[in-house]
Amino acid sequence: MNPFVLFDTRRGAKVPFEPRVAGEASIYVCGLTVQDAPHIGHACSAVAFDVLRRHLERRGTKVRFVRNLTDIDDKIIRRAAERGITPVELASRSIAALEVEMAALGVCPPDVEPRVTGHIEEIVALVGRLVAAGHAYASGGDVYFSVASFPTYGALSRQEVASLIAGAPADAAEAKRAPEDIARWKAAKSGEPSWNSPWGPGRPGWHIECSAMSLAHLSESFDIHGGGRDLVFPHHENELAQSEAAHGPGTFARYWVHNGLLTIGGEKMSKSLGNFHLVSALRARHGAEAIRHYLVSHHYRANAPFDVVGTADLVRFPALEESERRLAFAYETLLRFGRSADGARDREVVPLLDAFNEAFDAALDDDLNTPVALAQVTDALRRANRWADGRSGALVAAVRAAATSALGAARR
Repeated sequence: MNPFVLFDTRRGAKVPFEPRVAGEASIYVCGLTVQDAPHIGHACSAVAFDVLRRHLERRGTKVRFVRNLTDIDDKIIRRAAERGITPVELASRSIAALEVEMAALGVCPPDVEPRVTGHIEEIVALVGRLVAAGHAYASGGDVYFSVASFPTYGALSRQEVASLIAGAPADAAEAKRAPEDIARWKAAKSGEPSWNSPWGPGRPGWHIECSAMSLAHLSESFDIHGGGRDLVFPHHENELAQSEAAHGPGTFARYWVHNGLLTIGGEKMSKSLGNFHLVSALRARHGAEAIRHYLVSHHYRANAPFDVVGTADLVRFPALEESERRLAFAYETLLRFGRSADGARDREVVPLLDAFNEAFDAALDDDLNTPVALAQVTDALRRANRWADGRSGALVAAVRAAATSALGAARR
């Protein structure tokens, strides 16, 4: 078996994946802030880490996969107020929509899907540990992490602390000891949800939640932490700093894996920019399988352009149309061999099938190179078409088995 290598953001290179426990892998992926139904940019990350999980399992690795949901934060509170509902109602509706779309895209549900509101006790305990260790301090009901107390802050994202000071919000300057410090516990505001804590009623700051939930469902140290490239800084940088400040150097995630982003006109797809397209709408037009095919046709670390052409009255998505054509070619190839073939193998086909499996797995072992893996599928299907005419029934059945195997691998 080939070694499995992954690009580790912290080390800035592809490295062999060596889990803490042989034959097992623990993965924590940052999930959505559930303020609305998911768009295809959200699906990009979900599918990327689904491929990682499935490939590890294909290699015989037992995977424990944790993906969180942020169900309380500033965006959710604002969006709920705009719609005249409670944050709980908004989060519940968004989570229900997310579950439907992820299932349609063939994304395996996580083994555990923790929510922030279900882990307030663990979050308060972790903040308290940071305060006790001198890495955080209370001020006016807020609690801030002291960046200066953690000398290696910035190692993940290669950010300089000076750049953080330049971007610090001015309205918090008086409450902080230093402008780069970031709130880990926010004092309650009128009309907002809050929970009791040693520092008064409030709610968690954004970054602290994932450190607490990964600790609760994995351990102080686990194998892979994943998420979108846009989370490297500040979110993951802060997770790393506060977790190692609480539990010691070298703890927390052993590998940091980040997927690229979907872009429209060179800009990241996001709700804040209004340049997003919901999975539900795209699925209704092109089908879930075309969406997944499009997403895996790009390397997970690459930013993928999602072009939109036409006018508001007649919008087209060329990338999904191309994926539909490629899927049609695959299914038409399989239909050429009929539905009644018994799957018998011919000595001429077995070596080719073995070679396909080897090349397919080698591509995924090389940092999940799905474009190369899909190229192997396409080649197998083209061979099947060339062999179809004038062949014996047994050989046709064998080639159909090979083509079916190729398409099944692509679905994974």
